[in-house]
Amino acid sequence: MITREALTGMILAGGQGRRMGGRDKGLEPFAERPLVAHVHERLAGHVAEVLINANRNVERYRPLADRVVTDAEGGYQGPLMGIYSGLRAATTPWLVVVPCDTPALPGDLVARLVAGIGENDGEHDIAVAFDGERLHPVVALIRTSLADDLAAALADGERKIDRWYARHAWCRVDVSDCPDAFANLNTDDEKQRLERALGEAARATRPLTRVNP
Repeated sequence: MITREALTGMILAGGQGRRMGGRDKGLEPFAERPLVAHVHERLAGHVAEVLINANRNVERYRPLADRVVTDAEGGYQGPLMGIYSGLRAATTPWLVVVPCDTPALPGDLVARLVAGIGENDGEHDIAVAFDGERLHPVVALIRTSLADDLAAALADGERKIDRWYARHAWCRVDVSDCPDAFANLNTDDEKQRLERALGEAARATRPLTRVNP
């Protein structure tokens, strides 16, 4: 059984945000808070420590995590470099990786990923979210002991997450009951649509206030 103390969480926020006009996506406002703050809620309390992988605005990210981790190598080399940087920085046997632009992730995500490893007798090194149609490779649980192997892969020029996963024992974790929770927000329109949808869902589930006659 993988316990909370064996888990570090990391939010990937180290990209260039090209599809959002170069803005720092993790700090984009969403429902009156930065996107990354919503994602942090999905990890906090379920892991021993929450890291943010960021390559700019580091001081603005510091209050939003236990630690901020920059890429081990510069040049915005992609999420695989961010994952490596988290594997290297973590002090626990496992790292939970999530992207900064998925504010609707399920609250039991960490438990689902841990259960996915458990269902396979703990023999796998990586568990990846699968929504019934496609994998979400940046929503994953990874053994931190793979850091050296990933360092070697990066040194060989590897930048594709799925190809690196394929080198190891990995398993899918079924999240097909809530596929919309894993949608990435890449544009302002997508962000605004999800804000409206979540707002409407919250209002629909809010208990009615009783008015005394």
